[in-house]
Formats: sequence, C-alpha cells, structure tokens
Amino acid sequence: MKVVVGMSGGVDSAVAAYLLKKQGYEVVGLFMKNWDSNINNDIEGITDDICPQEKDYIDAKKVCDELSIPLYRVDFIKEYWDSVFTYFLEELKKGRTPNPDIMCNKYIKFDKFIEEARKLGADKIATGHYARMIDGKLYKGVDYNKDQTYFLSQVTKEQFKDILFPVGDYTKEEIRNIAKENDIPVFDKKDSTGICFIGERNYQRFVQNYLKGQEGDIIDISTNEVIGKHHGLMNYTIGQRKNVGISGNTERHYVVGKNVKKNILYVAFKDDNEYLYSDEAIIENFNFISDKRPIKCAAKFRYRQKDNDVEVEYLKNNEIIVKYTNVSSVTPGQACVLYLGDECIGGGFIKEVRKNNEKLWYL
Repeated sequence: MKVVVGMSGGVDSAVAAYLLKKQGYEVVGLFMKNWDSNINNDIEGITDDICPQEKDYIDAKKVCDELSIPLYRVDFIKEYWDSVFTYFLEELKKGRTPNPDIMCNKYIKFDKFIEEARKLGADKIATGHYARMIDGKLYKGVDYNKDQTYFLSQVTKEQFKDILFPVGDYTKEEIRNIAKENDIPVFDKKDSTGICFIGERNYQRFVQNYLKGQEGDIIDISTNEVIGKHHGLMNYTIGQRKNVGISGNTERHYVVGKNVKKNILYVAFKDDNEYLYSDEAIIENFNFISDKRPIKCAAKFRYRQKDNDVEVEYLKNNEIIVKYTNVSSVTPGQACVLYLGDECIGGGFIKEVRKNNEKLWYL
C-alpha cells in the first residue's frame, strides 16, 4: 500500500515517514511550497542566499535520501495566496485576529495536497501532525502539549478519509529520540513557530507591507482618557500586553477592545484584567467532524489554552453559542474548538463575544 507523506523538512514528518516505512508501507515524500519568500525579500530589500523554505526542502531531501524514499515537490503559491493569505488580510481589515494555519490545513494540506498525492498513486496520505484518527474520528495526540487538533478543526470528515497521523501516538521527546537513534538528519532541528509566511520577520513591519495602518487613539477603558496613539488596529489582538506602544507611560496595559469604525484601541491597566473576561460567544462557520452534539463539553478558544467547560446551544446555519465561566481573551476571528474527552467534535470562528448578556466592545 502506497503512502504519500507531507515532508516539511522537520523532525515530525521525517519520523512519520520512517515509522510508515518500518510498518511496511511503500512511502513517497511530497514537499509543498506555499509561499514565495522572495516577495518579502523584494519588498523589504532583504537578500538571503537561500530562503527558509528552500532550506526546508534541502532538509526534506536529506531525510528522504537517508530513508531511501523518493521526494517530489509541488508549488501551491497561488492557491495559498487565494485561499489563505487573502483571508488573513481580510480578517485583519475587520479588526479580527485570524488563524491562517487553520485555513492552510483546510484548503491546502488536506485539499490541494491530497489531490497531488492521489496523482502519485497514494492509497493513504500522512502528515506529521500530533493527532490521532480512531474509527474515522479525530482525537487529540497523546502529547497534550503538542496536540494539533485545534489547527485541524476546519478539515471535513471527507478530507480525513485515508489520512494517517503516525506521530500522534508519541510524545515529542519520543519522536526526537527515534530520529536520533536512527540517524535521521533533522533529529535536533528546531521546531518552526509563528506564521509560516512571516517567519523570523517583525510581524508589524510585515503586515504594513500589505495593509497601511491608520493612526488612532488608545483609550483607557476605565477612565475613557486618551493615553496614546496606535499605528493601525490590525497590529493588536485582545489580551496583548507587549508592544502596546503607549508613549511616555511605563505602566503595563492590556489590549481589551477595538472600535473599527472609530479607529480606537481600548486598553486597561494590568490590574484591571476583569475587562478581558467574558462568559458567552457566538461561533460561526462551525465544522462538525463528529456526529455527536454534546450540550456539555470542553472548548479551546486559543491554541495551547487549557480545556474550558462549556455549555453549547446549536443554532441554524452552522452557528453555535457557547457559554462558560470567566474565560480570558476570547477573541473574534480566532477558532473555538469543541472536545468531548479526547475526541474533537469540530470547530468554528468566534463571531461575537458577550459578558452578562451584553456584546463586548471588541469590534
């Protein structure tokens, strides 16, 4: 049986390929290039000998050579721009906080990539995600610190057909040990972090290449006083504490809200963090991975956030209402993902946040 593995150049996909070959599969590697880093370099006047994605491809090739498996590559630059990067910019314009990794999984890694894998004769498709498929259902990876089901929450049940997650039954430490013990070249390669198309660049400077921020007032929500100027609402997210940019004020503040129409950024002093808490949210575009519709379950409103107990009301048009007790920094645009135990029920995007039956002044 032939398995096409998405090779990223990292240790997780490398060990995934190793494990599958050890299990007797015919393994083929396929590397995706989703972003043209030269675009960033041209805009910012940066000259790199080799862009990060090319370095990743070289690492993926080293791994496949070591494992004696073929490696193909495919460019999804246009598809990524149309389906992921455009979404990213449009969400920022609305004052929301987007999650492009979720959309990349939905439209690229579990859509366009699968199409290319089928062309190579794939019976199964594998990735290095920390997740598990059990009887057609999506479950958290055994390493809760690395679990990536949050980012898979918009992938449909149909897209999960024939998907394998070989590393989902292991901890990250075990994966690195397997790589080291078997002389896999990337055993000590640092994990990639952040948004892939930004890389090591300054986030605000990168965004300003595409969206020109308009200066506006920073207002202390508790006193209604103007205490500084922001340089574009797209540069801030709810709960942010660093780089808020209140000139002449050394006190730490939190970002607690935005008014897009009036171009106002609301902040609160660090001891007034009750402004960050809410108790209810409307979730739109909910993608049901499971057939279950629990009234009581758990939810994550951000990646790496602990599970929060919630009650769910199911509405029409794939909307739900989740009710909870004092969760901080629930942010429009981010994903809300539901869990029943380790099973991922599905996820959608936070549309509106409320506290005591009143809509908060986020947007």
